[in-house]
Amino acid sequence: MAALVEAVHQGSARAVGRLISMVENGSPSLREAMRLLAPSTGRAQVVGITGSPGVGKSTTTTALVAALRAEGQRVGVLAVDPSSPFSGGALLGDRVRMQSHALDPEVFIRSMANRGHLGGLSVAAPQALRVFDAAGCDTVLVETVGVGQSEVEIASAADITLVLLAPGMGDGIQAAKAGILEIGDIFVVNKADREGAQSLIRELRSMVALAERTPQEWKPPIVTTVASKAEGVDDLRAAIGRFRLQAEKTGTWQERRWERARREVQGLALGLLRSRFSTHPRTGLDALALEVRDGLLDPYTAADRVLAQLAPPPAWQQDSPPTMR
Repeated sequence: MAALVEAVHQGSARAVGRLISMVENGSPSLREAMRLLAPSTGRAQVVGITGSPGVGKSTTTTALVAALRAEGQRVGVLAVDPSSPFSGGALLGDRVRMQSHALDPEVFIRSMANRGHLGGLSVAAPQALRVFDAAGCDTVLVETVGVGQSEVEIASAADITLVLLAPGMGDGIQAAKAGILEIGDIFVVNKADREGAQSLIRELRSMVALAERTPQEWKPPIVTTVASKAEGVDDLRAAIGRFRLQAEKTGTWQERRWERARREVQGLALGLLRSRFSTHPRTGLDALALEVRDGLLDPYTAADRVLAQLAPPPAWQQDSPPTMR
């Protein structure tokens, strides 16, 4: 494991691929790998890219990779594809779309099936991002599944979230009712050479103006692009840079990273609890369920008894959360 982690530190694409496969498969060695990786993480900028199917997420990602490589950055791409509800398989087609960067040793591209996980990401995504980070990536682009209104999880997994929209798809209305205004740090109107682009921009400006913000808070800009022609990508890069500059100045950047780490730890802890719950022989779940069914016991008391069998009442429940500075 030490040799594999060292190879990741050296930027070996093969080692990065092996370790992310271990992440996806839940390898027993993963705990040791993450312990060895931890000191070399926390440096990469994570950019989330979300939007409805057909808005050009993969094309925009490819254009951004080219722009970042022109700056000399090492880039990671995590593209999440939907899994079939019948076979469990996934096409992983985003890797096919990004073939122009496949032979670049400074670009790591990984497609990952969401395996039924909601929110537009895969449950293994946070750990995969750590692998990219440890491999020396300056920026990691995370492209979500593209299923529409439920893709808000990316906001808690990325340092900055780009919301892509395109004219002629009713995206203005979708943005209004999907909570997209809350997660978008930058709105990108892609395919801006099409009819209806200016109308979409006006709708977005109206909705952005309705949100309540203090003068110090970031106001999401609206950037127009034609990603297939690499038009507007420089403007998008500039907007990303401005966001980071302000976020670091106000402390939002570190606060978001703290919240991301908190969610990651919480997710792992809940996963371990579920695993322990399913294998623990003394929970008495079946007998408690019978009592709840027959009205002899309420479900909250039954749940308390199950948890009491797994572990004593945690002292941290009485603790207040740490203060961010």
